[in-house]
Amino acid sequence: MITRMNQQQIKIVNGRVIMPMRIINHGTVLVTGDKITEVREGDIEAPNAVVLDAGGQYISPGFIDIHIHGGGGHDFMDGTVEAFLEIAKCHARYGTTAMNPTTLTSEMDGLMNTLDLYKQANANNTEGARFIGMHLEGPYFAMNQRGAQDPRYIRNPDPEEYRKILNHSDGIARWSAAPELEGALEFARYVRSKGVLVALAHTDAIYEEVLEGFENGYTLATHLYSGMSGVSRRNAYRFAGVIESAFLIDEMSVEVIADGKHLPAALLKLIYKIKGPDRIALITDSIRGAGMPDGETTLGNIHTGIKAIIEDGVAKLPDRSSFAGSVATTDRLVRTMLQVAQTPLIETIKMMTLTPATIMGVADKIGSLVAGKDADIVIFDENINIQKTMIKGKIVYSKTL
Repeated sequence: MITRMNQQQIKIVNGRVIMPMRIINHGTVLVTGDKITEVREGDIEAPNAVVLDAGGQYISPGFIDIHIHGGGGHDFMDGTVEAFLEIAKCHARYGTTAMNPTTLTSEMDGLMNTLDLYKQANANNTEGARFIGMHLEGPYFAMNQRGAQDPRYIRNPDPEEYRKILNHSDGIARWSAAPELEGALEFARYVRSKGVLVALAHTDAIYEEVLEGFENGYTLATHLYSGMSGVSRRNAYRFAGVIESAFLIDEMSVEVIADGKHLPAALLKLIYKIKGPDRIALITDSIRGAGMPDGETTLGNIHTGIKAIIEDGVAKLPDRSSFAGSVATTDRLVRTMLQVAQTPLIETIKMMTLTPATIMGVADKIGSLVAGKDADIVIFDENINIQKTMIKGKIVYSKTL
């Protein structure tokens, strides 16, 4: 349900305001138009403002999901504007205020169509989480690490192809690929030259290849531990894989699917201990099954995608040989890190807000409750149950309405 407030100002009072370094008790956040104009302890004088009482609950920056495929029964690869808009609305109910719609390996026509639809959807997205650029996941992957990616479309980087894609759309914000493939370094350099973030994913690289990839632009590890190599042996000798490389390269950021299924508590704790909150972005990697009941589903395009099944709080291939994305929402990620990984609240929220904003280069606009930034705000209780979601000063979800 959408609440439109014609008044110039909204004052959120009586909340515990989560800042990057502290929590302000009995805090107030003043929103003027679509911007945050003041944050402080106690009251703010604004006689004409609409007052929202947080009831002692947490006032947080909106959650930012930089890797998401779908939700609410829709996938970004479905080929409709409606799919984009419904996914955005679905995840806003769970605290997501910004997202990077993510593709899967697909035929070229399907990818181009998705990019065109993104532009249309972005212009009409007024009721859900905002879009901050497309994430192309593939098709330049290692076949051995494909996971649930469709093997029909996996291939090495083709300069003619990726140049055509980048020239076709200015809505691409990031691209995930395997750095060890033939032509993958040239690919990274070209993509970075267009201002697009390059991430490594579905890769069988060893440390030396990851390091060279990092030097050429692969600065983010897509869903750490999933679809990537660990320690391996070649001719009896051990080699560090992508997982170890992400830990060794201090400057490399990592994504974590913190749904409590993809990674157990021990690995969540290990990642947090080594990388810290400034280098970890929590992601859902959710498919259309997010917000939906258990049962059969489809990964990718509803007509041509890969069949999957939702059970035990996660999506799996029908033969249960691999996970097929998650069905998590961002509130679940926060809850998992707090309860399972036992990370501090402030740092957990940072991994869901400011760190992903920094990785995607949008921290000047979103990611923290600072005067001058966009008013993307969520209010939640002790159990991270979302009470209200505000995007650019507009309440797009309210549990009480």
